Amino acid sequence: MTRPHKTVRDYIRSIVDFPHEGIVFRDVTTLFADARGFRMAVDQLLSPYAGVDIDKVVGLEARGFILGGAVAHQLSTGFVPIRKKGKLPGTVISQAYALEYGEAVMEIHDDAIRPGERVLIVDDLLATGGTASAAIGLCRRLGAEVVGAAFVIDLPDLGGRPLIEALGVEVHALCEFEGV
Repeated sequence: MTRPHKTVRDYIRSIVDFPHEGIVFRDVTTLFADARGFRMAVDQLLSPYAGVDIDKVVGLEARGFILGGAVAHQLSTGFVPIRKKGKLPGTVISQAYALEYGEAVMEIHDDAIRPGERVLIVDDLLATGGTASAAIGLCRRLGAEVVGAAFVIDLPDLGGRPLIEALGVEVHALCEFEGV
């Protein structure tokens, strides 16, 4: 008999040496595939923001689109994607950032957020904080107030939370995994 899943963390699969040797990849597709687990994650991600004035939820490519779209729906707000370079049509603004194992550029439409709008950033994983801090920078360049950053997983050993908090943004994470 299998033990029932009780927390969001129980639904997450760990894959050793992916995408590189020495990395333990935390796979949320197993969480998304289970209706109860996915619902639990969405409910817990949005819980601290129920009743908070939020104009847009910003989801980070790619798993943040799945989570952010669901959170935006539940909060009855708009949804804005932040994508990898070259994926958005129209006029964009860009931000380079460092990953835990590389570098990348993210983009947002230059008219996706109006000055003064309050946004919540959503993604699956907080590691070094590079992606989230780039997203915060893009949103602020458009005049947004970032009210929070919500993640399913925090990898505290990689230092992302203090980086995001140093930018004045509160971090909400559903679970933690030690190590890389």
